[in-house]
Amino acid sequence: MKVVKLHEGRSHEWLVFGRDEERPSKIIDTNQYMIKTTNHTIMLDPGGIELFSAMLAAVVHHVPVNQITHLFASHQDPDIISSLGLWDKTLPHAELYAPWLWEGFLRHFGCNSIRYNPLPDEGKSIRLDDIELQFIPAHYMHSSGNFSVYDPQAKILMSGDIGAALLPDGAPLFVEDFDAHVEKMRLFHQRWMPSNRAKKDWVRRVRQLDIEYMAPQHGAIFKGRDVQRFLDWLDELEVGTGIHQ
Repeated sequence: MKVVKLHEGRSHEWLVFGRDEERPSKIIDTNQYMIKTTNHTIMLDPGGIELFSAMLAAVVHHVPVNQITHLFASHQDPDIISSLGLWDKTLPHAELYAPWLWEGFLRHFGCNSIRYNPLPDEGKSIRLDDIELQFIPAHYMHSSGNFSVYDPQAKILMSGDIGAALLPDGAPLFVEDFDAHVEKMRLFHQRWMPSNRAKKDWVRRVRQLDIEYMAPQHGAIFKGRDVQRFLDWLDELEVGTGIHQ
């Protein structure tokens, strides 16, 4: 599994885990994110059950297991959180931040020891040592209960499935040609994002943030000017239209 440091500052660092060449062939590639502070570590959308052993092996190279204190699930999909039952056995004292709407569903993956910390629809902020993380509402993008994560200090937005692209194996981790990348995103967003009103609401919220990197759960990471180019593109895209007759 490839590991790239997305941000390194005085108080914390971001790492992304992905491009796992050893994953089963029919399993979609995913990006997992980890934020490490002095005393805490939070894992964002830590992955499916089939990736657990690879993720754990990669993570412990960067942080001891007992320093992983928090998990975050942007929504209920198995590709981001079906590993919960295994993390539950590994991290018995951790907290899971996830939408309140999906608690009854996520517990099916196993959540006996980890404490479920439900996120209200309007979102909230938490502090880990010297940093603030903001849970930004992203409802119906594509899940009916869904959140993005914004770090104002690192200027990173973890956007979940928003900005996702289905890329071939060996694709670069960062968007290199935005115009070419658009065609790898279009059908996914038209099919999986059901509401233009919800899309407009998310874009409006996110345009108010200072973002250097937009990091989706699938595909490549946007940086610099390409973040605004993506927001402009998504703002104009008609979604909920991916059902072909």
